[in-house]
Amino acid sequence: AAAGAAPRFFVGSRDGEAERRARAALSMDDLDFFEDDEGGEEAQSPPERQIVVGICAMTKKSKSKPMTQILERLCKFEYLTVQILGEDVILNEPVENWPPCDCLISFHSKGFPLDKAVAYARLRNPFLINDLDMQYYIQDRREVYRILQEEGIDLPRYAVLNRDPDKPDECNLVEGEDHVVVNGAVFPKPFVEKPVSAEDHNVYIYYPTSAGGGSQRLFRKIGSRSSVYSPESSVRKTGSYIYEEFMPTDGTDVKVYTVGPDYAHAEARKSPALDGKVERDSEGKEIRYPVMLSAMEKLVARKVCLAFKQTVCGFDLLRANGHSFVCDVNGFSFVKNSMKYYDDCAKILGNIIMRELAPQFQIPWSIPTEAEDIPIVPTTSGTMMELRCVIAVIRHGDRTPKQKMKMEVKHSRFFELFEKYEGYKTGKLKLKKPEQLQEVLDITRLLVLEQGAHEDSEAEEQKSKLEQLKTVLEMYGHFSGINRKVQLTYLPYGHPKASSEDEDARKVASPSLLLVLKWGGELTPAGRVQAEELGRAFRCMYPGGQGDYAGFPGCGLLRLHSTYRHDLKIYASDEGRVQMTAAAFAKGLLALEGELTPILVQMVKSANMNGLLDSDSDSLSSCQHRVKARLREIMQKDAKFREEDYEKLAPTGSASLIKSMEVIQNPVEVCDQVFALIESLTCQIQKRLEDPKFADLQLYHSETLELMLQRWKKLEQDFRLKNRRYDISKIPDIYDCIKYDVQHNTSLKLEGTAELFRLSKALADIVIPQEYGINKQEKLEIAVGFCLPLIRKIQLDLQRTHEDESVNKLHPLYSRGVLSPGRHVRTRLYFTSESHVHSLLSIFRYGGLLDESKDPQWKRAMDYLSAISELNYMTQIVVMLYEDNNKVRDRRGVWGALGAQGLHLNRTGCSGRT
Repeated sequence: AAAGAAPRFFVGSRDGEAERRARAALSMDDLDFFEDDEGGEEAQSPPERQIVVGICAMTKKSKSKPMTQILERLCKFEYLTVQILGEDVILNEPVENWPPCDCLISFHSKGFPLDKAVAYARLRNPFLINDLDMQYYIQDRREVYRILQEEGIDLPRYAVLNRDPDKPDECNLVEGEDHVVVNGAVFPKPFVEKPVSAEDHNVYIYYPTSAGGGSQRLFRKIGSRSSVYSPESSVRKTGSYIYEEFMPTDGTDVKVYTVGPDYAHAEARKSPALDGKVERDSEGKEIRYPVMLSAMEKLVARKVCLAFKQTVCGFDLLRANGHSFVCDVNGFSFVKNSMKYYDDCAKILGNIIMRELAPQFQIPWSIPTEAEDIPIVPTTSGTMMELRCVIAVIRHGDRTPKQKMKMEVKHSRFFELFEKYEGYKTGKLKLKKPEQLQEVLDITRLLVLEQGAHEDSEAEEQKSKLEQLKTVLEMYGHFSGINRKVQLTYLPYGHPKASSEDEDARKVASPSLLLVLKWGGELTPAGRVQAEELGRAFRCMYPGGQGDYAGFPGCGLLRLHSTYRHDLKIYASDEGRVQMTAAAFAKGLLALEGELTPILVQMVKSANMNGLLDSDSDSLSSCQHRVKARLREIMQKDAKFREEDYEKLAPTGSASLIKSMEVIQNPVEVCDQVFALIESLTCQIQKRLEDPKFADLQLYHSETLELMLQRWKKLEQDFRLKNRRYDISKIPDIYDCIKYDVQHNTSLKLEGTAELFRLSKALADIVIPQEYGINKQEKLEIAVGFCLPLIRKIQLDLQRTHEDESVNKLHPLYSRGVLSPGRHVRTRLYFTSESHVHSLLSIFRYGGLLDESKDPQWKRAMDYLSAISELNYMTQIVVMLYEDNNKVRDRRGVWGALGAQGLHLNRTGCSGRT
């Protein structure tokens, strides 16, 4: 509507008895929705030169939530007025009394008088959004299949059994035990039997005797069921049916919703044939999975929309054996619970109506979609170029502290477990599955009971470790392989050497197992929010998204994505926190609704092949060992940093590193202070634990005070060694824990946390980046070890952008209304951990990409990176590829952007040309 004006809804006839009757039939609820006509002259009739859009459907449909949402948005078009024909008018009034309209949205559903709607359209001749005559065909599955076949659209092999006395040659059925022959066509079980009427949803699937026989009976959803199994194996003997071969899908049906031939929204749901149980989310809605359509499927969507002359059209796809088959066309159908779809649908419908009718109404109207057809965006140099490719490497979101516990075990039950899962083959075993962790827990419970009281300190330490193992495995009351894992390593001569956890090396050379329990490191609720928010903000990289990226009516990226010109792939390493970050980001980026699990299953590719995004953190390279040894040596000096120390530790001249060294001055003194603060912290937590006031205290993300105390006690034990020196490798863990507690557990009001955060951050800002190399050569060597496969993949992404990848584009032949259908934006998102982000930046900074002395913009970017102390959660490195349409083809500009502080998307980036 015009600014400040209320939406213009009208109902019933605008004159005569019909209007009075229709208004009398309205309830108070209706009057909340439709504007009353007693608000003065302006409200009594629509403003001049308005295009009236009539909605003619049963009340259940015309007042459904999706229709209401879309009509409210449609009213924001200045020259459109929406008028809903009441059900009483449609059913009981002659069409001559129906109010006139310029554009008609009308569709059949149960009880709808389609004949009257057709007569009304002939009388008034409005512009039809969905053709009415074709809706007779959509009610008959035989006609639907005939039209699909004529259009060359793949559908399952089928035959029609017409039990019609006038067509005896179409009524030939022979039934065998495991097959039927329909008019000469053989259908072995499993096959599908569908009533010819599309209104009859009683579809049966018959199973072969080898699979147990019987049949699955599908029906319209009733509560939480959509099908039941029946032992009946014989086909129905009355009525006409279509018989078709059963398509082995992966247990999901794909629902496609078109709005015109150039737009389709797709989502999958669990197939009703699977078990008949409807999957519902925490709000009780049926779970729908977001789906990407292939180029062929996009072409099918276009063909279906045009063949059935239904602008708004839903149809079902079966994906089987690498092909997609259409198995049902439903006609007028809206997506439920998707704000993005409501925005898009209203915008497209409004533009279709205005494009068709504005000229004859002499309404000044220019089609606003044209500007989006070529994705032109401003570049860092200020010029406008076409965006061709966006590549981002993104660190996961906020997580719980990662924790680890080591213990030596010798009990025969652990050896039996090691043998059961074939640990002797490699000498190592990883246990992540719930049933495996349950076995470890069962053994641990048994050993804890057997231990009893011990005066021996070594046995007491063993018992406390078993208790901790039991406590961690019992956390949350259930297992999830994402949260915890147990590693067992075979030690043929027992524990090899002393450690901070086990001071006395074993004298007896008997074999044992080193058990390492890892837990924590899960994405927190805050991490999910960060990822989703960043996904939403990331739209500003795309055309139309530079302003308010979440504004009406959706922005360039979402339009680009749904109009088939966005080629998106999302990869994540196999760590749970990284995968859930990727799913939450995708949810924000593409305005998806609902739970994260379906998004993860359908949209995130696990990229643990060939080390693309994963790395074996347990096996360090010789270069890393050398670097860590030098770091230990420099950081163990009990004296102020001197000039040579700066040269040793910061040869690259990093501004953030030098700043941290100035804060620390004497590393051993700062480690003493950190240790004292940790002791104070554990003492305070112990007191809270003994205080009845804190008995039922729930810490962030279901942690207990006991677990928090164990977390800090362990760091206290491990940080200072028995020789009074410090284990520098524990500094990142200390910083990790205090950062987590300062952010999430402020309710405990612990003293000294701010100072512990300040000092441990200063130490971590030296240790963490320098673990990836101290001088340029080391940084490059370590970086290549971590992310050579990823660098090669990014190079390929950039090279392939200008190549024709028909898989991910709309066929140019079918692209009317899209200015440059061959142009599409390729997006590749790689979600990973801190090590890959550090390594990739090292390659950009020290790999000789550009010369700082000759490129002032690159120098600014390098100075900016030098000043960043920490690559925090959700850090992104973004590489964007542009094409300058004013220059010779294939001259392209590349720039990278780094966002380093949580959610601050920094556009100050690395810039240059290739």
